[in-house]
Amino acid sequence: MATLRGMTWDHVRGYAPLEAAAAKFGESRPDFGIVWDRRSLKDFGDYPVDVLARQYDIIMIDHPHVGISSGQNVLVPLDDKIPAAYLQDQEANSVGSSHLSYRWEGRQWALAVDAAAQVAAYRPDLLSEHEIPRTWQQVLELARSRPGAVGWPLCPTDAMCSFLSLCAGIDGPSFFDERDGIAPAVGEAAVDLICELLPHLHPSSLDFNPIGMYDRMAADDAVAYVPCAFGYTNYARAGFAPKRLRFADIPAISREPRGSLLGGVGMAVSAHSAHIPLAVEFAMFVASGDAQRTLYVESGGQPGHAGAWRDTAANETCGGFFADTMRTMELSCVRPRNKAFPSFQEQAGALLHEALRKRAAGEAVAASGVVKAMNALYRECLAD
Repeated sequence: MATLRGMTWDHVRGYAPLEAAAAKFGESRPDFGIVWDRRSLKDFGDYPVDVLARQYDIIMIDHPHVGISSGQNVLVPLDDKIPAAYLQDQEANSVGSSHLSYRWEGRQWALAVDAAAQVAAYRPDLLSEHEIPRTWQQVLELARSRPGAVGWPLCPTDAMCSFLSLCAGIDGPSFFDERDGIAPAVGEAAVDLICELLPHLHPSSLDFNPIGMYDRMAADDAVAYVPCAFGYTNYARAGFAPKRLRFADIPAISREPRGSLLGGVGMAVSAHSAHIPLAVEFAMFVASGDAQRTLYVESGGQPGHAGAWRDTAANETCGGFFADTMRTMELSCVRPRNKAFPSFQEQAGALLHEALRKRAAGEAVAASGVVKAMNALYRECLAD
């Protein structure tokens, strides 16, 4: 029996559907077994894929890593192993740009088994549907009228992700130049918007990632609305948390809820694996429309196949999550995937978070200085 090793991330959304898929797949493949290890949400975005590829057969990855990973030859180009018709179906049923986000230099490096973007969340018992902000100006009005009722996960990683979403919402994907970094005027406008909201947010905002904020929202009645955070269907499901959340499109800067940073998870196969054909076969099973629409959703997963997002039963299970956030997904923004970006995103998040901490403490922080420091950091990462 071939026992593979897989690496996912430590949340029920990250491991439960994979364990269920492995059990189902194993029913027809008695020669197959897989042991899943888990890494933290932060490590999921930051940990070097080349290190993981030497230890694991299957790796769940974030799309900004595909550029550097392809250059290191540590992942299997799946277009060499998977029929073209299957990949065409995956592209046709991509949620937003999820499938294409794992394509780099004409090769497919992962299958989009999980799709996400930054969306809005609210407590329907505390905020009626007609009160949900549709623009950032309305977010500011709500935050001013109900101090502390608006939360925003702004720990270093998520502060950076929200900043990038705002930039893309202001100017589309052209805000980022892969030689020079962030367009100064756009970046400054994004920093100013966060800082304008900061005094009115729930005081825990700078400490939380999305999971922490959703846990807080579901536990008590302090936070009624979150304008921008990666969505989790789990919190929209009955019985998952003390209070059930609902999700909505991200607030718009222009007329549409555009620019939300694309997240999600891709299933990649290590080029060092001794079981590449079997690992690829399992990946195809997990990413298939039938598996995504049924056992993946039923096991707490957040599928990457649009057939699941359009499915009536899946939406009923997840409190309308898919239908209510689909437009944001369609208009979401793919992050740069060059060799510099993963390191830049991590370090720039720490830089931005420190600036927000100072601003919250009453210190004067110039948006122009924050963006200038970010771009200097980007050029350093590019030169490494």
